[in-house]
Amino acid sequence: MTISSRPDLAAVLAFAAAALLTGLIVPLVRRLGLRWGLIDAPDARKQHTTPMVRLGGIGIVAGFALALLLIWALGAFVELPPERDALIWTTLAGSLCFFVIGLADDLFALPPLPRLLGQVLVATAVWHQGVRIGTIDLPLAPFGGLPGSIALPDGLSLLATVIWLVGITNAINWLDGLDGLAAGVSGIAAVGLLSVSYSLNQPAPGLLAAALAGSCLGFLRHNFNPARIFMGDGGSYFLGFALAAISIVGPAKGLTSVSLLLPLLILSLPLADMSAVIMGRLSQGRSPFYPDRRHLHHRLLRAGFSHRRTVVLIYAFTQWLAALALVLANAELRFLWLALATAVLIGVVVACRRSLSQEQSHGCSPDER
Repeated sequence: MTISSRPDLAAVLAFAAAALLTGLIVPLVRRLGLRWGLIDAPDARKQHTTPMVRLGGIGIVAGFALALLLIWALGAFVELPPERDALIWTTLAGSLCFFVIGLADDLFALPPLPRLLGQVLVATAVWHQGVRIGTIDLPLAPFGGLPGSIALPDGLSLLATVIWLVGITNAINWLDGLDGLAAGVSGIAAVGLLSVSYSLNQPAPGLLAAALAGSCLGFLRHNFNPARIFMGDGGSYFLGFALAAISIVGPAKGLTSVSLLLPLLILSLPLADMSAVIMGRLSQGRSPFYPDRRHLHHRLLRAGFSHRRTVVLIYAFTQWLAALALVLANAELRFLWLALATAVLIGVVVACRRSLSQEQSHGCSPDER
């Protein structure tokens, strides 16, 4: 028996190896960054108050790549058809290209437009290699009650794919404003992609998602508040593109509507946040790339939530959306209970915050009692 005959074992191994390797590599990256002076200085818009190394994405990518190399050497991808194998390699190549764009920004502070142009070019290249939204399957045809599908013309397919890949990438990047926020949300999204990929008998993309989730967990050990290192644009670009591409090649070449529903629901919070921020900036006549404190996590902090509670609350919302997406995708109905439990948790956190606010408004904090 080879590991290819046990996709569940391969996923566990990919996750564990990525978490362990990333957790070991990130401190090395931090030490080198401090030695070479590659740090992110604090300012009025940022939450950190001391200089921080922002090259943690190197550790994420290294842990992810080494974990995949391990399971590849053990034969996890040996039974993959050639056309699927090509899509996996294209996904990996595109993720690395996005990482390089982000890393260049971390090192040289690139202007927004060249970064965006580079992202569009890479997304176009992977579309030409087959990572594309080409067919949208419908649950029911408009008439007759039979399943149907819509084949997108090349121009529309290219536009949809580029918007999907670039949009999710930047949503994750803009989410990276608090310690542990982007890594945690990406990890939850990756676990969701892993679950639905395996439920639809797509183990190869599921292995990518497992390694991605493990890398996020390994990085969180060093990035959760108080963080000792940041992932930087290199890390957030890598995570965002990988999630977006896996959602296309994974849960379904033949079930595109289902595969796109999952990450769309999971990432609806950062996507909605990004859209609201862009519209707010444009309404004031500013560039969409103008830095400010309009993001959801900034609003929650101003509402009185602590740094950690803000992060955990967004985690909970993302987990709830992931569980709901798995239910709607007909993966595992037991995820309905997870969605309900997470909704209760969110309600408890918000209710506790409201109660605390009422106590403080009466001039009496819990510490004074």
